[in-house]
Amino acid sequence: MMTKNNNFIWIAIRTGLLGGVIAVFLCLIGMVEIFGKRDVIEHIITLGDFILLAAAVGSGFVAAKSASDPHKPNKLVQNLIAGVLAGISSGFGIALFIALSFQVNLRSVFLSASPSLFALLTHKQGIGGAWLYPGLGIASGLAGAILFSLPAKILKPITQAILISFLMALFSGLFRVVMINQEGISGLLAKFLFGQTGLTLSGFLIFFIAVAAITAFWSARSKNLQEGFTRFPKTSQIGIKVVAFVFLAFLVLMLPQVSGPFIAQVIVIVSLYAMMGLGLNITLGFAGLLDLGFVAFFAVGAYTVGLLTSYGAFGLQHISFWAAVPIAVLVAMMFGAFLGLPVLGVRGDYLAIATLGFGEIVRLLAGSDFLAPFFGGPQGIIGIQKPCLGALGPFLKIDVPRVCNGLELATPKELYYLAVAGAILIAFIAWRLQGSRLGRAWMAIREDEDVAEALGINLIQTKLLAYMLGAAFAGLGGAIFTVLVGSIFATSMQLIVSINVVALIIVGGMGSIPGVIVGAIALIGMPELLREVSEFRFLFYGAALILMMLAKPEGLWPSQSTLRELHHDEPGANPEITSVKSSEA
Repeated sequence: MMTKNNNFIWIAIRTGLLGGVIAVFLCLIGMVEIFGKRDVIEHIITLGDFILLAAAVGSGFVAAKSASDPHKPNKLVQNLIAGVLAGISSGFGIALFIALSFQVNLRSVFLSASPSLFALLTHKQGIGGAWLYPGLGIASGLAGAILFSLPAKILKPITQAILISFLMALFSGLFRVVMINQEGISGLLAKFLFGQTGLTLSGFLIFFIAVAAITAFWSARSKNLQEGFTRFPKTSQIGIKVVAFVFLAFLVLMLPQVSGPFIAQVIVIVSLYAMMGLGLNITLGFAGLLDLGFVAFFAVGAYTVGLLTSYGAFGLQHISFWAAVPIAVLVAMMFGAFLGLPVLGVRGDYLAIATLGFGEIVRLLAGSDFLAPFFGGPQGIIGIQKPCLGALGPFLKIDVPRVCNGLELATPKELYYLAVAGAILIAFIAWRLQGSRLGRAWMAIREDEDVAEALGINLIQTKLLAYMLGAAFAGLGGAIFTVLVGSIFATSMQLIVSINVVALIIVGGMGSIPGVIVGAIALIGMPELLREVSEFRFLFYGAALILMMLAKPEGLWPSQSTLRELHHDEPGANPEITSVKSSEA
């Protein structure tokens, strides 16, 4: 039988070959070629090169981890050897793939195996350029092994700096456009930090050093800073928080003026998902009632505003947006009660299936020919009147919008303030509900319905209120979505919308109001900003979901109750339990 000391060589080689297979896979799906048009550091390394090197560095890191033996005095040497073997194996895998492409027409099977891909991989050196990769693999694998061997206080700043620098390079075009449109020093700074296709060398060094320094400082001093803040008088703490909120409010107000319409529209979409997330957080996060048909309430709010404000063929009343919104919220609440009554006694997976069916029924009915005379069917409802800050002129005839005698909120930059204000209002209401008697009743139901009922909680009333209030929040989001798009179709209300809302709650932190906002930014905002690489933005979405759940299973911004549930066995996680156990001992 081979010992671990002898077997680590084969483990390292297998790990490196797996890294090579991953690199080849990224080439065959076209990611390397598309990312090769963008640079991490302009004229030095492309994003495509960075991905290939990352596969080799990752192989070296994993191989060093597998070979690590804390009981051996020469563990560092063994780790480095494992990293080198993994790196060179990964490099040989890429080199063999390039050599095979000169012998076999791979494009007959893999459309992305184009001549331009292999010209990029070989740097236009032909088959001879393939053999650069074993050498690069050695250096990359060695770098991965060194990273593994570093202490955590050094490893974390370096990995954070690499990740942030990569993200800044990925979004460099967006940042450059936003900054260069501003007058004065902002435009000069944009040219200094961002090139036409990526970061400049100076920009990369600035971001890398700054992020590494901030991460190292925060890791070393965060506990002392938090303790120092708690020692301040209450008035000083409140003053600091007020200053922070005022500064944040100023940024929120000024952002659409400096960012342009695209960023404003992304933030509007994030705000809409945050509204739905805050509504579902009441149903799922507070009360523990899994609702996979939540998009139905969003659709109800959207269709109600569309029918009441449209100047198209399906307009009913032609009233203003401000009069239609309260009606839409009330109608959504009624549908929340309509859904809640039949499923009051259903729990767990059965509840998820029942609510999923409700959502699909609403979508199919809205788009059906049977109800087309009322809801437009596949043609939808178009010609929806934009919100008007002022008096609306009289309705003249179909397909002619009412004249706004004031400021019309027609563009994403103008609707930005409406969406953000709606999200803030809903977040405030949810925060007040969380600490109320009703909020505590919801949480009791989430933990155990039978015990909650035994304690005197009215399950029917409490559950219905959860469905109704969650539906009202989603209805408000649907109302704003309708005026943003100017039309509403049943195809906009797919199941994936409900899945995304559930995902952002889990990623942000179940039952956490700030977590919902952070989750919406991470899972909705980031993919929207990645539309430049639209072929792979959902690949990033999926990878981000996996990494976030592995790194932070409790969520990005979890609630205190979730932290206690997931970390109650860790030393010092719950001081009360720890003190009780020590006293009993």
